[in-house]
Amino acid sequence: MSEENLSAEQMEGIEVVRGKVLPEWIDFNSHMNVAYYILAFDFAVDSLWEDFGITENHINVSSSSTFAVESHITWQRELAEDEPYIITSQLLAYDEKRIHQFMRMYHAEKGFLASTAEWLNLHVDLTTRKVAPWPDAIRDQIAGFSERQKDWGWPAEAGNQMSVPKPVYAAPGRP
Repeated sequence: MSEENLSAEQMEGIEVVRGKVLPEWIDFNSHMNVAYYILAFDFAVDSLWEDFGITENHINVSSSSTFAVESHITWQRELAEDEPYIITSQLLAYDEKRIHQFMRMYHAEKGFLASTAEWLNLHVDLTTRKVAPWPDAIRDQIAGFSERQKDWGWPAEAGNQMSVPKPVYAAPGRP
């Protein structure tokens, strides 16, 4: 659980989107519902994809897009109605058909880390519905994005597995 309040310059990652917690995103606990964190992160993915050239026009013309295949969300601190947030992205890895990114959601004014999302996407040919290589122009944009962060370390929350440290019960075969 992060208690640190950071300035915009200290926030890790490259800013990809800003938003505000909408009234309809609030649940019975009077904070942002888990589903809307995922929606906000999905908006951030869309924004980053536009920077890479994966726009609605690109999708229509090339019949290619991306599909999310895995994600892992952590919730660090609550966000309430009307609170502003910033989502940053860090590229963890990519190859000719896949991209693995890590996003952080910060409170835009108070600077605390509210949530993180680890996201793996595949590039897909929409006519065959099969994984396909990135178009050269998109791959070049991804490469340029990765160059901006080549010295950044692996985030502490990335790649973690959920577990109960000393379970009273654990299903057979627990790692």
